[in-house]
Amino acid sequence: MERRQADVAAHRRDNPPIGLGGATFTFSLLLTAVGALVPGLAFLAAGRRRLGATLLVLTLIGLGILVWLATAGQRTALHLAVSPRALLLTGIALPVIALVWAIVVVGGYGAVRPLRTSMTQRGVSAAVVSVLCLAVVVPTVVASRYAFVQRDLITTVFADDKESATTRDDVTPADPWAGESRVNLLLLGGDGGEGREGVRTDTVILASIDTASGDMVLLSLPRNLENLPFPPGPLREVYPDGFAVSVGEPLLNAVYSVVPAEHPDILGPTDDLGADALKLGVGEALGLNVDYYLLVNLEGFRQLTDALGGVTVNINSWVPIGGVDSLGQRPDDYLEPGPNQQLNGFETLWFARGRFGSSDYDRMDRQRCVINAVIDQADPVTVLSQYQELAATTKDIVSTDIPQALLPAFVDLSTRIQDGQTTSVVFDNSVITPAYADYDLIRATVRDALDPPAPSPAPPSSEPTATSEPPTQVPAPTTAPPVVQSLESSCAYDPVVAEAALEQGKPPTRR
Repeated sequence: MERRQADVAAHRRDNPPIGLGGATFTFSLLLTAVGALVPGLAFLAAGRRRLGATLLVLTLIGLGILVWLATAGQRTALHLAVSPRALLLTGIALPVIALVWAIVVVGGYGAVRPLRTSMTQRGVSAAVVSVLCLAVVVPTVVASRYAFVQRDLITTVFADDKESATTRDDVTPADPWAGESRVNLLLLGGDGGEGREGVRTDTVILASIDTASGDMVLLSLPRNLENLPFPPGPLREVYPDGFAVSVGEPLLNAVYSVVPAEHPDILGPTDDLGADALKLGVGEALGLNVDYYLLVNLEGFRQLTDALGGVTVNINSWVPIGGVDSLGQRPDDYLEPGPNQQLNGFETLWFARGRFGSSDYDRMDRQRCVINAVIDQADPVTVLSQYQELAATTKDIVSTDIPQALLPAFVDLSTRIQDGQTTSVVFDNSVITPAYADYDLIRATVRDALDPPAPSPAPPSSEPTATSEPPTQVPAPTTAPPVVQSLESSCAYDPVVAEAALEQGKPPTRR
């Protein structure tokens, strides 16, 4: 009997009746709010120690996991953000957590409310508890929606069922680079603007990335490069002397649309024949194997840039916004020269695209600076957090053959790129003649850029004799300036050039 009475007393102590008779109404609402913020505290205050302690421990565990993912576990967080399975589980789990959290808020108020309340107090408490429930449920449900949208974006852009004629079948996520010291990613900017039939890839840049250090070399080819060669295979059979067209000039920017139009089945099953043809041709021209491609339609580039919050670049000359040289149509406006100019998506698009009154090579330089700015200023966490805003448009403007299973490896590589050094080689008219390109020279230049030759030892100097006369002239250098450029220097602000442009004033516009 005594043991039973002790058990009953212990049960009543651990499970007191709902409501705190001595609690004031205001204090009970305060405890409810604190309990909504830290689930379990309201039950502890009401004497429900076992339930309160359990909820508090679970809360602290969840909070600890979130803190770890945001700090030391960022790599894991980024991997989860590109994992369709993890995103699916997250999207399902978050609404369940939201429902349980709301029940805890309601139960917490029931545990701490006064035993007697007026009708007015009951109305106020109902409103406060409802607001608290909404405060915890709405963000959690929104986060769940973000997870599903992110999953849809990943599975659409990086679909596992995409077919490609140029990607390797033996790549495994455990060893994605398979001992390869470099991964070569072809970056294409497609422009399908007004007056154009199909998409022209006016931007062709190969990013060759050292998989260990993250050092990257950007190899830029001009849009007007002619007679792009192809490696042995079906494309070389139909283009034995390099890419050619029946009408017009055989320019690089036409390969993407012309090859599929003229030879739709030449490489077998593939979802993007134009990209595969460019991978083979650019790889042959540069003497490299192109692993993957990423194409961004410039019509949607402004949305992508806006999602990053814009980019900051140095502008050394007036950059046109619009304008058509061939029609004598002046630009609508110009981007003003200056250091550290913050550009929104529209302005960044024209910084990379504008060509009126300048050359393709000027535009190529600016495009490389935009890439460098994005690499330096956009961390993967920021990019992933903004995907919700762009998900609908990104699926339409981005195309790639990067396998979904390799996304974690590319996330890791992107963090190394930010810590590595980025250099560039621009094959402009100071290096090659686009109409009659020396592809052997191009390949040799690429080899030197990726694996610079060791400097030759200086010849021993001979001491001048007493009768020797000092030379009257300094001999001119016999070698050309280096082709490989640091993007930090080539994209730096040049106050002399910029101030000269400002003194000349803004060029005339259509307005």
